[in-house]
Amino acid sequence: MVHSAGVITTPGVAYLARSRGCAAGVVVSASHNPWTDNGIKIFSGDGYKLPDSRELAIEREIFELLQHPLDRPTHLKSVLSLPGEAGLRHTYVEWLVRNLNADLSHLRILVDCANGAATAQAPELFRRCGIQATFLNAAPNGRNINDNCGALHPEVVAKALAANASKYDLGVTFDGDADRALFSDAEGRVVNGDAVLLLSAHDFLARGVLTGSMIVATTMSNMGLEIALRKSGIRMVRANVGDKYVLEEMQKTGAVLGGEQSGHILFLDGDATTGDGLLTALRVMAVMARRGKSLADLVSDLKVFPQAIQNVSVREKKPFSEVPEIQRAIEAADRELDGNGRVVVRYSGTEALARVMVEAESEEKMRTLAHNIAAAIKRALGA
Repeated sequence: MVHSAGVITTPGVAYLARSRGCAAGVVVSASHNPWTDNGIKIFSGDGYKLPDSRELAIEREIFELLQHPLDRPTHLKSVLSLPGEAGLRHTYVEWLVRNLNADLSHLRILVDCANGAATAQAPELFRRCGIQATFLNAAPNGRNINDNCGALHPEVVAKALAANASKYDLGVTFDGDADRALFSDAEGRVVNGDAVLLLSAHDFLARGVLTGSMIVATTMSNMGLEIALRKSGIRMVRANVGDKYVLEEMQKTGAVLGGEQSGHILFLDGDATTGDGLLTALRVMAVMARRGKSLADLVSDLKVFPQAIQNVSVREKKPFSEVPEIQRAIEAADRELDGNGRVVVRYSGTEALARVMVEAESEEKMRTLAHNIAAAIKRALGA
């Protein structure tokens, strides 16, 4: 039996798969990409993403079947349960409301739904929580998902807040499948996942629920976050980029808070199993309500190192260590920084891109080093 929840967020499928005892949860989504890059996300029946080894085993079996197709048994029937889509979405929203432990009725927010899945749940959720919400990019047509909006364009909401002084308390920006959220403070400054981790870590610490006084971030998180956390006695462990790798490290270390600069935040102090943009938005607003502070005040101690990220289209994803020209450029940048910055070079998990990230105290040095590495990748592996 296959149950359809219709248009629903990716974490919504994870919750429903777990809470309804399903064998798996499957999502067709463009995530944060254009509609042409639709893909498939799969959750186990426990609501967690599949480990790499299991994904590879499934892929091998699929490719084997494509090479040697089996005859379809005539006695099997496809069973799709369509009625109740709205009920399934409502069940997920009810779970989010139950996770809320603060009065948010005084908050006024501007929300960018990225013309994606949040459009189907965010209005009901925020209405149930008493939040005064205004929505942008909430008219999906199947092709406009993430089209100059959403989490890759948080400046859309930020500019709207800057132009409407005192009208909103904060802005919220989801990506297409709403497993991530970015924010804007009332003055129109973008607040990313690093800042959300910082304010959440301080809140967890104050409430005595920050297990091990540690959080898990990724290699992309800014050095400024690590320094700000250290001042509060909180240790930051870095995992590989990807929320599934953050989760693996959290499960290994017992951490209850982790996430990515891109807005994937994992709260394991409850029964969430994956990053959830709607849950993250509620958590951020709950901290604001409990502390009686603005978003800007809550993240004011985060002093961000200048950071440059360059994407390079590549024809193949060859290990950088096997390409001498690229390896020399990376090593030269490390020598130039001499510990006063970071270099992270990796491939995108979903696109034919190499991502070059450089942090340095000097913006000029940062941009020069990022350009040098990106140019080396383009010469050696450029599409």
